[in-house]
Amino acid sequence: MSHVGGHTEFLQAVDSPTAWRAAVLLLVCLQLHRPSPVHAAVTSSRGSYRAGGCICAADIFSCTTLTLRHVPGEMPVSTVTLDLSHNHITQLEDGAFQGLLQLETLRLAHNQLTAIMPGAFRNSSGAQLRNMDLSSNHLCVLEEHYFQELSGLEELLLFNNRISRVEGRPLAGLTNLRKAYLSHNRLTDFPFFSIQKHSHPHLSLLDLSSNRLSKLPLEDILALPHSLQKGLYLHNNSLWCECPMYSLFRSWEQQEFESLLFFRQEHVCLVYGNPRGTVRFLQHGRYLEKCNLSAVTQKRSVTVTAGKALLLHCATTLSGHAITFLWVSPSLESVLPPGNNGSLKMFSNGSLEIMAAREKDTGIYWCLAEDRQHHRNDTWEVNVTVLADSNDPQEPFNTGFTTLLGCVVSLVLVLMYLYLTPCRCPPCLKAPPPATATPSLGNEAGAGSAQSSILTPTPPASTEGPGRKIFSSVGATRPPSSLISTLTRDHGKDKKHASEQRHARTRRCTDERLI
Repeated sequence: MSHVGGHTEFLQAVDSPTAWRAAVLLLVCLQLHRPSPVHAAVTSSRGSYRAGGCICAADIFSCTTLTLRHVPGEMPVSTVTLDLSHNHITQLEDGAFQGLLQLETLRLAHNQLTAIMPGAFRNSSGAQLRNMDLSSNHLCVLEEHYFQELSGLEELLLFNNRISRVEGRPLAGLTNLRKAYLSHNRLTDFPFFSIQKHSHPHLSLLDLSSNRLSKLPLEDILALPHSLQKGLYLHNNSLWCECPMYSLFRSWEQQEFESLLFFRQEHVCLVYGNPRGTVRFLQHGRYLEKCNLSAVTQKRSVTVTAGKALLLHCATTLSGHAITFLWVSPSLESVLPPGNNGSLKMFSNGSLEIMAAREKDTGIYWCLAEDRQHHRNDTWEVNVTVLADSNDPQEPFNTGFTTLLGCVVSLVLVLMYLYLTPCRCPPCLKAPPPATATPSLGNEAGAGSAQSSILTPTPPASTEGPGRKIFSSVGATRPPSSLISTLTRDHGKDKKHASEQRHARTRRCTDERLI
């Protein structure tokens, strides 16, 4: 009876309002004081490991294999390395890493990420983040805004996702990027043009292996920095067996790029795009043996020496076994396989070979590729310039003869200018000899010379004559008229006296003969 009475008293106590209020209050208090899973893990993991919880060791915060669906809301602000791999996180929300100003390494591999929301790295370390691992997730599209706030990123791991498309230039702002891994995805193309030497000066490794690339933009790839070409991995793709592609890889192999040396067997191509027609083209290149290996890729403008062979590639973007090719020569002549006239030879893969180039072969060659199955077409133009053969024996002779002739003509013109130009320069006047006599003798000599110059029947050298001019010296004065008359009178007397003397001698001679 006592037992029954006690039980009855317990039920009455439980049914009382006071007891219910006390129980509810106790449960609420227990719930409020219950720590969050992350906080409990942090507090319990300091100095020891707790199964199923996070680990905080100095600047490392690890929450792996906890089936987390979101990034934890409370994390130590001193975290430098954050490891959230092997969870069920589906996306990175806006401000997911807010407050982690020291974060340098972020590991989110083996989750279920499908998107990174804008602002996910806002108010976090941002430019200090160096390494980020997003491998083995469910990313399908690489959006342009994913890494805009991570300019200091050096290593980016995106392999083993489901990425089939790259929007815009998601890597454009990563100026410090050194290595990017995008292998084992579903990429059919990649914006190589967005990577330049000035935008990514440190990028030395880009892994695009094991994707679905069928055509390579060779011009964009050749424009990449040489250091990046050495670290470009393109093996295990669905590349078409084409001469430009083959020439590119052969060129890299000759330069001993590691991407070719270490994965030589994994470089395969598909014959006419048929998955069953796989060829390891670096080991068995018989299908591509006609490719021109002297040129890495077909350029828009090429030169060739006369008499040499030249191989032109129809570098189009079409793929499939229903592709037909047609070439049009500069003389508007259509060329189809196997060629025509013995000077042009065309192969089934669309390449055109000029057997022996001639000067008349110079011009624009136009290629038309047509996909009849999908009703598409593409064109390609190549400007060919045929140069004269430098080994022609007549060429040095012609050059030497032309040079010699030019020298002779120049010499003749110089001689004509020096010696055949008419010169009307006046004769130079000789200075008078210095006077050595006394002034009196000088005056007499001067008078005598003036007298002789006037009385001499032969005109002086300064007399006017054909082609001569008389130049009077500065300061010369005309003799006075009285002197001229006196000299004339004396001259007449001298002549008369001389005549009389001659007559006297004649008479004397005559008288002597008579005697």
